[in-house]
Amino acid sequence: MRAKALILTAALSIAGLTTSLAQVYSVNAVGYVSVDFPTGFSLFTNPLDAGDGNNTVGNLLADPPLFSNYYNWNGSSFDIATYLGAGEWDPTAASGWSLAPGGGGFLNLAEAYSVTFVGEVIQSVNGAPIDVAIPVGFSIVSSKVPQAGGVSSVLELTQLGLFDNLYQWDNASGGYTIYTYLGDSTWDPSEPSIAVGEAFFVNAAAAATWSRVFTVN
Repeated sequence: MRAKALILTAALSIAGLTTSLAQVYSVNAVGYVSVDFPTGFSLFTNPLDAGDGNNTVGNLLADPPLFSNYYNWNGSSFDIATYLGAGEWDPTAASGWSLAPGGGGFLNLAEAYSVTFVGEVIQSVNGAPIDVAIPVGFSIVSSKVPQAGGVSSVLELTQLGLFDNLYQWDNASGGYTIYTYLGDSTWDPSEPSIAVGEAFFVNAAAAATWSRVFTVN
């Protein structure tokens, strides 16, 4: 799975306040991320916020190859949907399954496929952290920020417990590479490097919150 991104910073609104010398403004970073999926299984995420009601399987995977399968983790097993063409999924409800930044799922393809995700970069507002909830046990999580790099050194996942595990899917081998968290941003056998648009499994002994402050501007 390969990804390339273009992020544009756009001032969406600027308003002067006549009652004071202050100005109120909002600056959002918008753009796209193109992800190339190989044949077979890919564990991926939607790296950009497509807007209310649009971060769904049906909207973001608009026209995958016929009979592609999407695997949605429900906390204990996978719910599986099959693409039937013309925007239809079986079961029909799969079209509305969430595919928001911070989560993810498996896509299984009989042929290569490319998706261009379009939306806003999720950023901190007034210094508030960006949070991804990590429950007890196995869960699929991803960075809400479209960044690539070390999962702790760049993406700032440092809140796991001692000996929690991260499972990174390898399409080429058809299996997982397993990493163990040793605390203080240290991993065994090495720190996992995560691509833009890539999700992964975490197996946590206790609930945690992946929290970071991030702004583009």
